[in-house]
Amino acid sequence: MILHRTVRFSINPDHNQTGTNGYNARPSMSGLGRYYELTLSCSGNPDPQTGYLVDIHTLDRVARDHLIPVIARVCDTSPEIEPASLMPELWERAKANLAQPLTAITFALTPATTLTMNTDTSTDAVILRQRYEFSASHRLHTDHLDAETNRRVFGKCNNPNGHGHNYRVEPAIMIPIGEHPQPSTIDAAVEETIINQLDHKHLNADCPAFDQALGGVMPSVENIARFCFEQLHPRIRTLTEGATLLGVTVWETDRTSCTYPAPTL
Repeated sequence: MILHRTVRFSINPDHNQTGTNGYNARPSMSGLGRYYELTLSCSGNPDPQTGYLVDIHTLDRVARDHLIPVIARVCDTSPEIEPASLMPELWERAKANLAQPLTAITFALTPATTLTMNTDTSTDAVILRQRYEFSASHRLHTDHLDAETNRRVFGKCNNPNGHGHNYRVEPAIMIPIGEHPQPSTIDAAVEETIINQLDHKHLNADCPAFDQALGGVMPSVENIARFCFEQLHPRIRTLTEGATLLGVTVWETDRTSCTYPAPTL
């Protein structure tokens, strides 16, 4: 099994290290600080007596004693540094101070942007995930079924005039250390290949890929995720040497999402 532990913290201009609210941040925010999250993931079998894979306080101590000081130092001395370049040192420090096998470290730079280093990437690459949004309407209806069956299968989603969602889309891009593209270039790629095609559109009527009269597929969240991946994949490969789109996750609502291709874990 894999255990995940998230540590929330602020890097403050006055180097305030006080605070007990670990849910919010410890150290807590002081002045115009920087808020981050680190998630450590370990794998193995739990102890048969305690039921613990690893004491979460151990993970907290490793993050606070060995990883956060690295981030704080760089915030002071080199705030312009590419965050991905910190990941190998964070990985090695965490690995050296944990008895259990380290599976992954995720560094949340913002609520919508994360960097992950795991046992597949090792210290050679990071996985960048960044979220975007678009609004669109669609109708779930197929000509392969009669009207009554469409209504029974798709329910309210078969409304003849369609219905809308505020979609979120998150590409997962593997990027070699030292070849990190500027965030603006990734933003532009997603804008050009996904947002411009889908945002404020009626997917069935405005997007040929989802127009069944033109040979398109029904705009289910599953098919939208596949479409986003297929549109973005060749564009990501042009951003920097070795960049690879691993997958795209699309949220239709906060309770329904689909990832294409399916991740291995």
